Amino acid sequence: MNVNFKLPDRHLKLMIGLLLILAIIVVYRQVVNFDFIGFDDQKYVTENLHVQKGLTFEGIKWAFTTFHSANWHPLTLLSHMLDYNLYGLNPGGHHWTNVVFHIANTVILFFILLRMTGALWKSAIVAALFALHPLHVESVAWVSERKDVLSTFFCLMTIAAYYRYVKNSSTKNYLLIIICLSLGLMAKPMLVTLPFVLLLLDIWPLNRFKYKNNSDFQSDNTSGDGFRRKHWIILEKIPLFIPVLISCILTYFAQKSEGAVLTLGALTLKYRIANALVSYVNYVLKMFWPSNLTVYYPHPGNTVPAWQMFGAALLIATACFCAIRAAKKYPYIAVGLFWYLGTLVPVIGLVQVGEQAMADRYTYIPLIGLFIVVVWGVSDLLKKWYYQKLLVCVFVPIMLIALSWATFLQLRYWKNGITLFEHAIEIKKNNIMAHNNLATALGSTDIDRAVYHYKKVLRINPANGFALYNLGTILIQKKDYDGAVLNLTKLLKLNPRHIDARNNLANVLFIKSKPDEAISQYRKILEIDNDNADAHYNIAYVLSSQKKYNDAELHYKETLRIDPEYSKAHCNLGSIYLNQGKTTEAFMHYAEVIKIKPDCFQAYNKLGFILFQQGKFNKAKVLFSKALQINPNYSEARNNLDIVQDTTLSR
Repeated sequence: MNVNFKLPDRHLKLMIGLLLILAIIVVYRQVVNFDFIGFDDQKYVTENLHVQKGLTFEGIKWAFTTFHSANWHPLTLLSHMLDYNLYGLNPGGHHWTNVVFHIANTVILFFILLRMTGALWKSAIVAALFALHPLHVESVAWVSERKDVLSTFFCLMTIAAYYRYVKNSSTKNYLLIIICLSLGLMAKPMLVTLPFVLLLLDIWPLNRFKYKNNSDFQSDNTSGDGFRRKHWIILEKIPLFIPVLISCILTYFAQKSEGAVLTLGALTLKYRIANALVSYVNYVLKMFWPSNLTVYYPHPGNTVPAWQMFGAALLIATACFCAIRAAKKYPYIAVGLFWYLGTLVPVIGLVQVGEQAMADRYTYIPLIGLFIVVVWGVSDLLKKWYYQKLLVCVFVPIMLIALSWATFLQLRYWKNGITLFEHAIEIKKNNIMAHNNLATALGSTDIDRAVYHYKKVLRINPANGFALYNLGTILIQKKDYDGAVLNLTKLLKLNPRHIDARNNLANVLFIKSKPDEAISQYRKILEIDNDNADAHYNIAYVLSSQKKYNDAELHYKETLRIDPEYSKAHCNLGSIYLNQGKTTEAFMHYAEVIKIKPDCFQAYNKLGFILFQQGKFNKAKVLFSKALQINPNYSEARNNLDIVQDTTLSR
């Protein structure tokens, strides 16, 4: 860390870069065996039909026009599509892409700091802290946080482009800054404060506000006196706010459209400020002592003690005051501190999105500022100490090994949804979100434990809509229909417009042999959303069970008007027509089923049956054989094939 070191040759730089890559691979290699965690991963990958079509023209169009997950981040969605092209639903591939971006971000950060400061070892240590700190596990190990590592990649590329522009102020280089910034915003809108970061870099390490002739930083626009130069440095940032403003507007409407932004009535500004101040301090504490890290920190609401709020405010104010006072001699302190404070502003909770108090993933970019303060600050503190080199050579490896081990252990909690949310509950027993998500993760493997955790949520908050819905739904799987009706009815009293809950309630009523009550619930769905294809289909299905085929036909047709590729509606409507002797119409609908679902063996069997009735035995035989090829145990097709073969032989 001795600032008097001369710049080593390129081989040493490359060796440091390779060591950083190797360290990340050693620590993070376990993620290739991790599963999707079922916490937003289903929205982005496992249940996202747009993503699962891969990178197509239609997919690209959707990515740029959708407000997905209360965000406008088309580049993130496109990256998930590309991953699906490469790996399908193999979670290891999706995880590894995140690791690759984390590697790229680390290496870019190292070389950017090195180019801007000329301090090899300090730049390397900052990059190593960025690479191996446990607070960054969430951004890398969570597939849904692709937006974090991807936006940071373009954030660092923007800084690299800016450094290039500072050295050679051409229009081409300036456009490159705007392009990189825009791409970063299209990955995650958290980069809205990046123009201010560039202004901080002008102070240090670029020293652009110090008016002097500097052959390394030539610019046609910075000639003249120092006053004009300083004003130009500020004015040149203004065009960068065009993509920032567009991103802010789109993000606000995206979050508003899905109700992700809590109103001041739900959480007053006073409590938001209190939580923001305390969170700023808590992030710093977790940077120095990364313990009790979890996927979700519940918002304290109005329970933040006054002493914590005022104490945090005093600490932040004191830190800012001291940093500004020391800026002339130690400018990196002010730059690093305001980097940290500024880049956290979009996610600190002043505009509250979601119900979390803070999140580890929010520190991915901001901690770079604090790492710079710590590394350069310690170097200056030890500058005159005789044993500086010895201390650094001993302490830094120990610190990095300790962080690597802590990161390795933290990563294990991200193996799957069960391990992740069990850990979250260990950290905070009454964590409603963790109980809810643990129950969801357990739903496919241990229904009884899932029921326990949903009931645990309802003991904490009897009006929790997620738990009422999920408990009601999972009780259907347990065939506890009375319990399902009880919980779904409670939810509908709280939220009469919950379509999924009403649909599930109607399904249970039909199972309980109450078809008229079921139809009544489906019709209430249509009062909310007349173009709900599922509701029309379900009404038709119930009417068919009552042998009211004409009425059922009308609702099946409505289903297909809304969704022409609703294969079950085609299939059932085909059955109605077949029973009515309308073989031409029936054939048409069964053929549509095969176009939509080429593996629907029942449709092949029905088409074969129609052709058999028409005396087209060879064609019928082909279709019965196709049904058996898909499902060798399909007895109906087997019997039909035997019949057509016997008929053919007897002719």
